Amino acid sequence: MGARGPIPKRSAERRRRNKDDGVDLVQAPSGAPPDLPDLPEPDGHWHSIATEWYLSLRESGQAAFYQPSDWAMARYAAELMSRGLAADRPPNGQYVAALNSVMASLLTTEGDRRRARIELERKTPDGPQLAAVRPLDAYRDIAGG
Repeated sequence: MGARGPIPKRSAERRRRNKDDGVDLVQAPSGAPPDLPDLPEPDGHWHSIATEWYLSLRESGQAAFYQPSDWAMARYAAELMSRGLAADRPPNGQYVAALNSVMASLLTTEGDRRRARIELERKTPDGPQLAAVRPLDAYRDIAGG
């Protein structure tokens, strides 16, 4: 469906029922790429949410695909976001849609990346794992119910 339509499932969740469309899926590790160039720091006048968003791009796996022009676009998006958040009145829908479009072009959400056929590998948690849930029938047998 291209850039529109429903968000495709992750490759591990898909079952192929039809012929592949010929577009290769690109996989990359999640987390900050090891070889990021020296990037400009956020503007000190930006709203805290815009600063947080901009800094989060450095820690995201899609940053491995960014070129200098993409980082310039990210700074532009953060500036727009900051101005909208600092305004006296809430931003209008057209402004929000334009900002969302800029952010989507930077592949900032998982849905944007899936539509572009880019998939970031999920990290496995390091901490303790949740215990397996026993089936309810076994619980009922033990509880005497």
